[in-house]
Amino acid sequence: MANLKTIICGLEFPNPIMTAAGPGAKDAELCKQAAEGGAGGIVTKTISAKAADVPRPCMTLTNSGFLNTELWSELTPEHWVEHEYPEIKKLGLPVIVGLGYTAEQIAKVAPMVKPFADAVEMSVHYVGTSMEPMLDALRAAKKALDVPVFMKMSPHTDITEIAKACENAGADGLVMINSVGPCMGIDIETGFPLMGSESGYGWLTGRAIRPIAIRTIFDVCGAVKIPVIGVGGVADGKDAAEMLMAGAAAVQTCTEAILKGPGVYGKIAKQLSDFLDKQGYKDVSEIVGLTRKKLHERKPRKHVELPTCDQERCTKCGLCKVSCVYEAIDITEAWTVDKEKCFGCGLCVSRCKPAALHIAY
Repeated sequence: MANLKTIICGLEFPNPIMTAAGPGAKDAELCKQAAEGGAGGIVTKTISAKAADVPRPCMTLTNSGFLNTELWSELTPEHWVEHEYPEIKKLGLPVIVGLGYTAEQIAKVAPMVKPFADAVEMSVHYVGTSMEPMLDALRAAKKALDVPVFMKMSPHTDITEIAKACENAGADGLVMINSVGPCMGIDIETGFPLMGSESGYGWLTGRAIRPIAIRTIFDVCGAVKIPVIGVGGVADGKDAAEMLMAGAAAVQTCTEAILKGPGVYGKIAKQLSDFLDKQGYKDVSEIVGLTRKKLHERKPRKHVELPTCDQERCTKCGLCKVSCVYEAIDITEAWTVDKEKCFGCGLCVSRCKPAALHIAY
């Protein structure tokens, strides 16, 4: 069995699958269930100087992703300090306390959580053009605390520059990405927005945002030396492996835990372990950042790579043929590809449910 133990900024996690700072870690009871469900670390729901007034409805599953109008915790920081953090601390896992948002708010709440935090995760929802408010919040946390401070980052177009600025300002690590948006969904039966916010807007999470998360993690891990914790669309062990290969040292999951319950953390960890065993890896650290190394090995292509078929696996379902816009595939008797027509796009491989098709990278 592959070793899943992960060490980040001196904190030791039994596996790299954590809760995320959302509804799945909204209080001590759910954090306890997450620990029992196999989470390797606890990231608590973000608190701020006052309780959030969350517009409702605030969560819905659509056919294109998970929409929410979640804000920070609907519980006061005083309630967390008196009732929630003491119980979470008893779980025996590293506790990363979610904090937000401005320097003034951080200056108030950071000293309050100091007895309970093994690290803090700063959520600042940076989407503007000036980085100073975000960096001021980071400095306020560093001034008040003597534990690692992780900055949670939105998928900004200048993500590498922002990441380097955080590193230079003293951030001990980064967490990415935050939810994507604003977005909107409409109930076509009534015409009303699905979300209860004043504008009807919400934020997108879940598997729909994972490719954005993978790209930002990959870019940032090539630009900074501090560790990155990935979040955004991790629903199974293969998703976790993909994020680790992009460079993340560990991952968080939120939406999948909301949809499937707190047992999902251990399930993802088990799936990740099984994947590592199947691929012959002895330690999870072996796949961290693997894709950057692989890119250096890739040689320029001089010709179109044609897909190949394992005829014994092929069920002749026809999905590949239907979606081949180049009309290169025929499965009348056996699966064949016309090398003159095939563009080498690779779509057929991704559509093949029995995994009979392959193409060289």
